[in-house]
Amino acid sequence: METRRLVLRDWREADWAPFFEGTNTPEGMRWLGGVIDADKQAWQRARLEGYARDHGFTFWVMERKADGAVIGMCGLKRSNQEGGPQGDFEVGWRLRRDAWRQGYAREAATAALDHAFGQLGAPHVLALTVPGNTASWGLMERLGMERREDLDFDNRDFDREGGRIIAYALTRAMWEARA
Repeated sequence: METRRLVLRDWREADWAPFFEGTNTPEGMRWLGGVIDADKQAWQRARLEGYARDHGFTFWVMERKADGAVIGMCGLKRSNQEGGPQGDFEVGWRLRRDAWRQGYAREAATAALDHAFGQLGAPHVLALTVPGNTASWGLMERLGMERREDLDFDNRDFDREGGRIIAYALTRAMWEARA
């Protein structure tokens, strides 16, 4: 998929090193449970590649058109967090620090939501974060998503400070009304 400034695409071998180098930092992984080791990186890589192969969508590479740089990932998966929603479409993103606050996440998430509702026929899409990650839930609100406290759950794998995962949702009708 292409947006004005980005290409969202499947992963290539050359993408992994710059992706982990740019996003697997204490600041970048603060809300995701902390920096991950090489074994966890290999597991995450296999999971993303397998998800694309098996389902036709995943958290795709975010490549900046201007310079071809890998600045993060954004895309879709089916919710499967222990204690949380199961089987719903979920949108998510992770960017390297120097790409924060430039609208890239919103641009990519909008394309992913268009794909979910347009090509995949999603009835609704969720997004999950932790209460302290104001940048993430702020983006969810700017995307038109609504807070869904009834879908909140606990999972200490992500936020060791409290373990509370909060949910936002966007229905097809809400998305169409914004379009």
